Amino acid sequence: MKKSHNKFETIIHGIFLILGLITVGFVLLITVYLVIAGIPAIREIGLFKFLFGKKWASTASTPSYGILPFILTSIYGTAGAIIIGVPIGFLTAVYLAKVANKKMKAVVEMAVSLLAGIPSVVYGLVGMLVLVPWVRETFNIADGASLFAAIIVLAIMILPSIISVSLTALEAVPPEYEDASLALGATPIETYFKVSVPAAKSGIAAAVVLGVGRAIGEAMAVMMVSGNVANMPKLFGSVRFLTTAVASEISYSSGLQKQALFSIAFVLFLFIMLINAALNSLLKKEKE
Repeated sequence: MKKSHNKFETIIHGIFLILGLITVGFVLLITVYLVIAGIPAIREIGLFKFLFGKKWASTASTPSYGILPFILTSIYGTAGAIIIGVPIGFLTAVYLAKVANKKMKAVVEMAVSLLAGIPSVVYGLVGMLVLVPWVRETFNIADGASLFAAIIVLAIMILPSIISVSLTALEAVPPEYEDASLALGATPIETYFKVSVPAAKSGIAAAVVLGVGRAIGEAMAVMMVSGNVANMPKLFGSVRFLTTAVASEISYSSGLQKQALFSIAFVLFLFIMLINAALNSLLKKEKE
């Protein structure tokens, strides 16, 4: 029995190892492909002109391939969505995990699951028909399709990831931690935010990473509410993100223009990798 059990364990470990290597292999393949497809355009255009050029006119008679407006727009849009979405999602998760009764928790969790299942094009459609006109009328501007509208849509779209992952992390905190805190005289609110939340900080950080990835990688919904114009970012101006720059031109691109779009994808990939690495390093420093 022991030999058969050990053999079964070995097989399972081997399967998990193969699946893990396949995942790593996919990441390496994507990385290699983006490097091969993106480096030639950067080399031809020039790294400084490509990253810090303020003008993108890929179809002009004298084309320009500066992606600084796209980079800044993606940074501002992601930061705005995180500033709005993370506090709302985090506080909702704390409420569901520690305060809400079973009926309320079931209702809110169902709503969060529905938000997670809505396709991004539906978010974009609702934003285009409801949010964009509201922004135009409220702020008395010519066109409501703007960076502000994109931030609001992205903030709503990242809520399901932040709430669900943070909720799971908070519910995994051993109840003995909270019992000890309450026994020492702390109030329930103090216990939630000074004991439970620090104990679940790694899971909450993972939720933020997922939210950042969703915000940076979104294209369709953002394209429908941002105006999709290659301008330097203004809060109430039409803008274009890194993702929408690729999605809007890839279908008819060719030659250097197509290579430049792959270079944008490569920059976006590096951008996401740097954010993940920075957050992981911060978590490791806190653990140490």
